[in-house]
Amino acid sequence: MKFPASLAQRHFHSPLGPIVLVASDQALVGAWFDDQAHLPRELEGQSTWHNAPEHPVLRHASRQLKEYFDGQRRQFELALDLSYGTAFQQAVWQALLKIPFSHTCCYADVACAIANPKAVRAVGAAVGRNPLSIIVPCHRVLGADGTLTGYAGGLERKTFLLHLESGQSPQGNLI
Repeated sequence: MKFPASLAQRHFHSPLGPIVLVASDQALVGAWFDDQAHLPRELEGQSTWHNAPEHPVLRHASRQLKEYFDGQRRQFELALDLSYGTAFQQAVWQALLKIPFSHTCCYADVACAIANPKAVRAVGAAVGRNPLSIIVPCHRVLGADGTLTGYAGGLERKTFLLHLESGQSPQGNLI
């Protein structure tokens, strides 16, 4: 994924470590943990995105993430721009948005949801490149046998998020 240099960024300090939020004037474009897999090139080196802590989209996203981590929000109400992925990736990410809070499914379920039941591995790759961690809930996708598998932010974070959503006490902060 290649993103324009004109985007704005803000750092959000979560119980899981720093998250970089990125937005255009109209919508949230990205939410990445500092050390997660598949970071965009723009975050691997010196970012060209301007720091904009007062950007309205970024402030709104920060507030909703705080509410989520505080157990006060079950659904995000943010304008999202998923257009930087391929058509297939966008279809997968849209399917992830339909997984209800505190529910899980497997990669085969997502493949069926996008009417491509044989694309389980490709779905896994698209899930791993989700640009909006937590907000597009890829942490709710499990292996076919119900085990925790692949999460670009790390399995410890995935476990924390699933515990948070199930009402179980997450095991403290990971940072």
